[in-house]
Amino acid sequence: MKKFQNDKNNEGIDLNGSLKNSDTGVKFEEYRTPRSYYPGTPKIIQWVIKYSGGIIKNEKQASYVLIRFVAVAVVIALFLIFGSGSGGSKRPPGPPTPFQV
Repeated sequence: MKKFQNDKNNEGIDLNGSLKNSDTGVKFEEYRTPRSYYPGTPKIIQWVIKYSGGIIKNEKQASYVLIRFVAVAVVIALFLIFGSGSGGSKRPPGPPTPFQV
């Protein structure tokens, strides 16, 4: 029985030519990370996830980023509206006007 198994194993299979013409017409797409969009996800959330470069991975993270962005924008707007707080608009020093005493 062992002689039969040895003869069978020594035969081998010739696979040299099998990989030369392996073009079967099947083409695979490049692997992409799946997006975690749920039906009804707002477009702005999808946009943040898409253009974050992979840093933001789900809707919850995207909403936190948008909330922080809005908070920073409000603080900057309030600063610009109310100024730096020290006086109004000051004129640069120059020659006195005729109405100054």
